[in-house]
Amino acid sequence: MEFRIGKESFMKALQRIQGIVEKRNTMPILSNALLEVQNDLLYITATDLEVGMKSSYPAKVMREGKITVSAKKLYEIVKEMPDEEIHFSTKDNDWVEIVCGKARFNIVGLSSDEFPYFPKIKEESFIVFKNEILSEMIEKTAYAICYDETKYNLNGVFIKAFEEGGESVLKMVATDGHRLSLSQKTITGNISEELSKGVIFPKKGIFELKKMVEEESSEIMLGFMDNSAVIMKGNTVVVMRLIDGDFPDYTKVIPVNNDRNVQVNRDKFLHSLKRMAILSSEKFKGVKIEVSPEQIIISSSNPELGEAREEIEAQYEGNNISARFNAKYLIDVLSVMEDREVELKLKDELSPVIMKAVAEEDFLAVIMPMRL
Repeated sequence: MEFRIGKESFMKALQRIQGIVEKRNTMPILSNALLEVQNDLLYITATDLEVGMKSSYPAKVMREGKITVSAKKLYEIVKEMPDEEIHFSTKDNDWVEIVCGKARFNIVGLSSDEFPYFPKIKEESFIVFKNEILSEMIEKTAYAICYDETKYNLNGVFIKAFEEGGESVLKMVATDGHRLSLSQKTITGNISEELSKGVIFPKKGIFELKKMVEEESSEIMLGFMDNSAVIMKGNTVVVMRLIDGDFPDYTKVIPVNNDRNVQVNRDKFLHSLKRMAILSSEKFKGVKIEVSPEQIIISSSNPELGEAREEIEAQYEGNNISARFNAKYLIDVLSVMEDREVELKLKDELSPVIMKAVAEEDFLAVIMPMRL
């Protein structure tokens, strides 16, 4: 095979797949990218058998063919090349020559025969989403994904769609057992069978989807085939294997009788928590929150470092209540909210707190307290 392509275009193409190529090297071919050229297009494919990505880019093709090369090394080579057209060609025994300006590299490739098969996509049953909707929903749930590999059914985001009041609603939920985050939006289009049952997207697939929706604004298409989700945007297709397992019933985790409502300014609350968290450590990571009419007192104490406290104004009517929370969990929630006023719904010292925006109903977080 032989083709020419602009450096900028080739570099972007290789940069996009770096998050997908297999780092652990269980199979050497998985750390490679498959390069195919035909009909004046270069196709680049990468997979780790859980998430796969295939994109196409315009190129001047002199000889059609395919080869696999180390995705990381090829990216490093192209990145450091001068800003000129790159000439790429294969030689005998799967060697590859890359020439740009006066720089010339000869590197070892691997035959494309061993590269995993990338499925052919049929486009009939895709749902079209606006970029902004998916971007916001992922932002508001991904931070709560569980990283404990033994709880594999929590290692992703649960996505489900349903009809409500004549509208289609999409819900995303993530939890790690200590906190839960739920975001929902109304969508247009028919709900597929898979989405109405609910599916779990793996965390790696969610982060690749997040990158796609943040790139440039255009619509994104979502479909399903063979226990995998298929995402299409522009010249890129991503196929991710769904997590095979049951997501816990999150509705049972959301408290229903938290009747002590506290309203507080998001920015003041966030910055106060960040200040109080300075004294926390792995061992003493809690901050104490004491709520009384018209104010919240946030304090942290660490025998190894010292103690701190701060009072901030709040709207609250009721008996005093105090609870201890992991500061990071509260900060994570406040960091993804845009609204100025935040509502905390409390019940008692040992019950989870609900956090949501005062003005909006499409996002809420539940956080378990720490023992006082």
